[in-house]
Amino acid sequence: MELRQLEYFQMASRLKNITRAAQKLRVSQPNITVAIKKLEAELGVQLFDRSQKQLTLTPEGTVFLKRIELALRNIEDAVLEVNDYKQLQKGTIKIGIPPMMGAYLFPKVFSGFRRIHPKLDVLLFEEGSLTIREKLESDELDFGIIIIPESAPNLNVLEMSRNQLMVCVAHDSPLAEKTKITPKDIAKSDLIMMKEGAYLREVVQEKLSALKISPRTVLESSQIVTIKGLVAHKVGIAFLLDFICENAADIKAVPFYEPIFVDIGLAWKKEKYVSKAAQAFIDFCKEPL
Repeated sequence: MELRQLEYFQMASRLKNITRAAQKLRVSQPNITVAIKKLEAELGVQLFDRSQKQLTLTPEGTVFLKRIELALRNIEDAVLEVNDYKQLQKGTIKIGIPPMMGAYLFPKVFSGFRRIHPKLDVLLFEEGSLTIREKLESDELDFGIIIIPESAPNLNVLEMSRNQLMVCVAHDSPLAEKTKITPKDIAKSDLIMMKEGAYLREVVQEKLSALKISPRTVLESSQIVTIKGLVAHKVGIAFLLDFICENAADIKAVPFYEPIFVDIGLAWKKEKYVSKAAQAFIDFCKEPL
């Protein structure tokens, strides 16, 4: 039994498709097919049910996957530990960040960290907070800078800042003259929302649902520049974080009548080995933004 066979089996199980697994691992499809068949022959059991359109694990395959994922994670951690002394000279950190924070918060974080550790590579992945949490738990990301959820039992969280969710309106809108936006104001307005997968979308929806408000959602977007442009042109109003609306000439941020606060923080998977490079990033993020 070879390590390569286990890695091929793990990826095929995750993606439920041999072709996509081959693309992800950058090997040929026959290589994965042959490796898995040899693995099944050696174990004396069938790991996949191939009668469906997509690969489905057999009961034996499910048990085997659970065991080998732990083994592969332990091997990966062992390699990291052995090479840890090199990490601050060469290494990669994969960070997920929601679009709402990507253009406004991350450049400050990245530039500050890069000045201290110029030889470390930081890879940025823009996803919604909910998707980032999933990818942290599946070991696809090292860190996420996210809106901290009320409960995240599988994640370590380091709070970085507290921010207010504001109602953004066109600068020349009648709502811009108000000191607070009421539920009645929201109910009478068209709403521009973040797309599914954004935790802030859930926060807003829960708040409006609790108030029994159902404004018309006219557009959804994951691009903050697009949302701000639509607000400025009076297409609708939007809930955005305070630092995004600061100093904007064509939109104004007005507090909701009941202030909505969220905590932004660094999250990473519990019980995952933390390399020296990763620890350096954690230590950097402990400093005030």
